[in-house]
Amino acid sequence: MYEVWPGWPSPLGATWDGEGVNFALYSENAEGIDLCLFDAPDAAQTTRIVPVWQRTRHIWHVYIPGCSPGQLYGYRVYGPYDPARGHRFNPAKLLVDPYAKALTGAVDWARGSAFGYQIGHPDGDLAQDDSDDAAAVPKSVVVDDRFDWAGERPLRIPWKRSIIYELHVRGFTAAFPGLDPQFCGTYAGLAAPPVVDYLRQLGVTAVELLPVHACQPEKFLTDRELTNYWGYNTLGYFAPDSRYSASGSQGGQVAEFKQMVKALHQAGIEVILDVVYNHTCEGNHLGPTLCWRGIDNATYYWLEPGQPRFYRNFSGCGNSLRMSHPAVLCMIADSLRYWVLEMHVDGFRFDLATVLAREEEGPSRLSSFFDILHQDPVLKQVKLIAEPWDVRLGRYQVGNFPVDWTEWNGRYRDAVRRFWKGDRAMASDLAYRLTGSSDLYRDDGRSPAASINFLTCHDGFTLHDLVSYDQKHNEANQEENRDGSNSNHSWNCGVEGETSDPDILALRARQMRNFLATLFLSQGTPMLWAGDEFARTQQGNNNAYCQDNPLGWVDWERASERIAQLDFTRGLIAFRQAHVLFRRSRFFEGRDFSLDQIKDITWLRPDGKEMTEVDWQTDYIRALGLLLDGKDLREVDERGRPLTDSLFLMLLSAHQAPLYFLLPALPTPGAWHARLDTTSGWLSLTGPSPQVRPPGSTYPLAERALALFEWIPEGR
Repeated sequence: MYEVWPGWPSPLGATWDGEGVNFALYSENAEGIDLCLFDAPDAAQTTRIVPVWQRTRHIWHVYIPGCSPGQLYGYRVYGPYDPARGHRFNPAKLLVDPYAKALTGAVDWARGSAFGYQIGHPDGDLAQDDSDDAAAVPKSVVVDDRFDWAGERPLRIPWKRSIIYELHVRGFTAAFPGLDPQFCGTYAGLAAPPVVDYLRQLGVTAVELLPVHACQPEKFLTDRELTNYWGYNTLGYFAPDSRYSASGSQGGQVAEFKQMVKALHQAGIEVILDVVYNHTCEGNHLGPTLCWRGIDNATYYWLEPGQPRFYRNFSGCGNSLRMSHPAVLCMIADSLRYWVLEMHVDGFRFDLATVLAREEEGPSRLSSFFDILHQDPVLKQVKLIAEPWDVRLGRYQVGNFPVDWTEWNGRYRDAVRRFWKGDRAMASDLAYRLTGSSDLYRDDGRSPAASINFLTCHDGFTLHDLVSYDQKHNEANQEENRDGSNSNHSWNCGVEGETSDPDILALRARQMRNFLATLFLSQGTPMLWAGDEFARTQQGNNNAYCQDNPLGWVDWERASERIAQLDFTRGLIAFRQAHVLFRRSRFFEGRDFSLDQIKDITWLRPDGKEMTEVDWQTDYIRALGLLLDGKDLREVDERGRPLTDSLFLMLLSAHQAPLYFLLPALPTPGAWHARLDTTSGWLSLTGPSPQVRPPGSTYPLAERALALFEWIPEGR
């Protein structure tokens, strides 16, 4: 039998010090707390109940000598069950520790009621449910944080050299060829040499992982024999999701995750986490009681003013964490620091980031959350990416985040999609997106890298489906195709879905090359969705959030079938990394800096003349030329040495017929060497080109195509 000592209020959570475990839990409104210890994940009975009587301010704490890693535990919290006043305490419900570093088990909806109220009662959630759910809910796990990092340090790859690759841990490795089956779909699988080698050879500098925080799938999905595959339904902000563990769920997942990060870092690849601090898995007033709701509902959640029975739903997912409360801000900051300091991740992409900026009056660039991240000595050094969508405001907040943030740029996605689809009046918008979105980021001191440029991501069509479907096809989600976006700016090239028509297949392949070339030749930080480099498909499903099956996984057989597109993508990434001109840290200014009598950027019409204001305002313009001068970079390397690059000419045409572009003459003798034409793919990355064109000649650009030329001075 364990002794019981008073313990300490800090740190929160369960902390093993080599001799015992300190347990500390925040609850401002609780009247009593029991710590419950268990021998097995599905145990219905506790092996010991420890009343937590010591309280320092609002933190309840106890220390148990002899307790060790692997111990399973949970809390029962006493207080009023009074939803009308915002309180939902119910000691019949075993609760997860918000600071637990590992969780084992998932809710077994059939074995017990995880709801704090009586399902089917006439009074709804006002009627308390007294049935014990210990056997049916996850348990928290005491972990041993020790790990040999072998001197591994943060990579600190600059934004302007970053290329992000968004992937799902399970979906990326579930069917990876040659991978040991026990590692498929796991952190260990992502750390396996063949997987790491693939990422390294592709050329990406960072993987952005869909949520890996412990997730609890919704009951309605479980009832349909589906799951929350993407993981945007968090139950534990400190615990890696055990669904992706090859090492079990009782602590081994923590070391396995660390080993994954270590392996990726050794290959020069950073790890960015997609994090969901805007809401939790407990949903609205009719959701389950699993953690925060039962510990201190009024502290952790935004409740409706005057009607605290109900939740303010800024997230669109039933609830929103109360970002104005110090305990909530502390929990999020502690979570972020934990993943940086203990798990060695390199940054975060914040789902619905505008929700995190909410104060009592609404979103604010001066919110407490931003202040914490800006001032924190650890967090201000990592990569911060905002998804700037807001449910309540009904509009995108892109461009409105603080100077130390980057943002998923949905305006880039839409402008490029619409241009290559052939929509009218897109020239001006496309010009901004190609050059780093200066209209969004120049005025607040940010660089082009602040724009995370993407054409596809987990949420929406894959690249293949973007050029193969006009409409979404989400029937497999069992929501009668009502879910998912209806605004995709996609074009099926003439036939909906799969086809054997060679002309349509050729057009689709060219359109995908157009998208990829545009992405990697644009100023900003490119992000590629896993599998788009070889045209993976989800059969038109643009919301595969619940498809943990081959529909939602990366189909690696297509990689061997689409090797030309894979090689094309690898070549684009290598070309971008080799040319500093395409990853500038300054915005173009459209003027000459007295170096070679050529502007840093010149916009050209197909006839070789410079674009005029009238041209920009002409809505039928579907072709542009960009003359980019690598001598006017005003860039330096890490040692302060000036950087220069070649002069490039990029031609884009979304017309339905071929166009002839006049290749401009320059002050010095030389010739235009073709580097890329999406009609046929790469011509030559470096050195002499099979196609050399003299200045003043015309170049026939096929319908819907992009070409790139490099100016090689005479005698070079």
